[in-house]
This record gives sequence, structure tokens and C-alpha cells, in this order.
Amino acid sequence: MLRLRTPFLALATSAALVALAGCSTTVDEPVGSAGTAAPSDAPDRVVTTDQGDVTIPGDPQRVVVLNSALAGSLFALDVPVHATIPEVPGPGGGDYPESWAKDAEADGTVILPWGEDGFDYEAILAEEPDLIVGGGQGFPAFQATQAYEQLTEIAPTVIVSNTLLTWQDQLSFLAEDVFDAADKEKDLVAAYESRVAEVAAAIELPPTPVAYVVLTSDGTPYSLPETSALPQTLAAVGLEPSPVIADNPGFEAFGTGDSFEISTEQVSQVFTAPTVFTFTFNAPSGDVATLAQNPVYAALPAFASGNAYDLPHWAYRADYVRTMELLDVVEDMFTPAAG
Repeated sequence: MLRLRTPFLALATSAALVALAGCSTTVDEPVGSAGTAAPSDAPDRVVTTDQGDVTIPGDPQRVVVLNSALAGSLFALDVPVHATIPEVPGPGGGDYPESWAKDAEADGTVILPWGEDGFDYEAILAEEPDLIVGGGQGFPAFQATQAYEQLTEIAPTVIVSNTLLTWQDQLSFLAEDVFDAADKEKDLVAAYESRVAEVAAAIELPPTPVAYVVLTSDGTPYSLPETSALPQTLAAVGLEPSPVIADNPGFEAFGTGDSFEISTEQVSQVFTAPTVFTFTFNAPSGDVATLAQNPVYAALPAFASGNAYDLPHWAYRADYVRTMELLDVVEDMFTPAAG
């Protein structure tokens, strides 16, 4: 029986638990004294989270986001993102992701240091946040959940539930429950739906259904269930996902269930679709050209027929901004050349 499990998280969970257990950084005073932004007249809000009700400022001005995969949605909602963490663990600083670089430059967003052993609490404290937002999906979400008590000593902390698996659900929670931005959310969703219609009308579909090959840094193959966020996003423009889970009812899902590991021997069993999208997670060589040199992948129907395509790594668990960018990628990929 093939067991589904959220990729990349299990590999780091044990190390992270040890690191977090040994962390004793304590903040003596909550932020809110000298040096913070002037208080707003907006009344405080109470947000219901998996950790309980959290009272937050009605109009926060120094928001720290501890998952870069949530930052794009906050920029789209015109939330002042004072600081966030890099896409992969690193010392902080450096370039902004291209998707929201202009917004980050305009806000003067700080890229905080972040490591596999956890967040830099002193660096977060130094930015004097009036609200911390963490959670969502992926390893930083796991870390934020584990570090919730430490974070709440710095500022009110909202953890986006890992049960919110799509950018739509995350955006709705952030807009309606946290930032009182339902009108802005409505505009963003309308823009997305309009863009989906444009792309669907413009592209020439490859053979469907389509499957998804994801490789880790050690070359381990993963795929995505047909009901998960990325397959459903591309289904909206006509790229019907292969019913991998429906065709294999013995598969057992773990975690949030938006990905699953397979063995090399099972590649030919899972990837029978006539079209395949492939991308990597921090892997140096998982593109179509490289995989085509591997007999295991070269023999797949999609590779044999020339219907294997690269997607950017950020397509997995994309936020609102990157989902809109992904629609551009798909449009460029499948729009017929002008005669």
C-alpha cells in the first residue's frame, strides 16, 4: 500500500522538534511600548484560530509574516507587511521574490533570518511587530505552530490553520477574519475569475488528463492528489487532473494530504496521464530535459509523446499573487503561435 504524506515536512520534523524543545528564548515584555507605531482608532478584533481566540489590533501597521507563501496574499490585500522570512532557510536580507518585489520595496519589507532550527526571536522582537501572522502550509507553518507560545510573548499571533488548503480559503480567512478587507478580497477574486476565463479562452489544451511530478533534492518522486490546490487551479482553465487517488483507492493519506511520495518502481503506475507537469522542491535537476535522460521517466506516455512541461517550483502551494502569475505561465505555455 502506498502511503500518502505531506512531502518535505516529515524529513525535517524530528530535527525541528529537538531544536524547538531546546530553545529557551524568552521575551520579558510584550511589544507595545516605545518605538512602536502609533495606535489606531480602529477597535481591536477577536480572531478565532485553532489555538483559540486572539485579540489583535484593528488596523495593524507592523505585520510580521512567518511564511513567505502567505506574504503575497497580504500584499494583495494592501496589508503593510513590515517583515517576513525568506522562501528557504537563510540568514535574512537578500532579494525579494519577483512576484511581490515591488510591493515589498514600497513597504520597505525586512527579510528576517530563518533557519531549519526555527525562527530568530530576537530579530522578530527587534522589528517591534504589532501583529504576527504564521501558519498556512509547509515547514514554516509547522515551526510557527510549535513556537506559538514564544511568538505570543512578542505580539498577538494569528496562525493560519493548515486545514485551509487553497489560496482561496487562506485569502478568505485573512481578509474577512483578520484584516477586515472583505471588499478587497471580493475584487481580487473577481480579477482571478476574469483572468481564468481569459486564459481558458486563449490556450490550446494538451491531451488531458494531466499529472504532476515533484522531485525533492535527493530525487525522491512525489505527486499531487487531483483534489489538491494546484491541480484544481489548472483544472479551472481546462487542464483536467488525472484521477490518481480515485484510481488507487488503497492509497492512505497523511497530514494535509496535498502531496504523496511514491517509489521509483511506482512511477509508471502513477504517471499514466498523456500530459505531465514537473517541478522541483529545492532540487538542482528535476526539469523535463533532465528527467527525459532517465529511462524511468523517458518511458512515460507524456515524455514519449512530448507532452511533459516544466512548472516553476512556487506553483506548489501558491498564494493569490503567484496563482495569478501561474496563469500567465500557462497562457504563455499553451497559447498557439500567431500565424
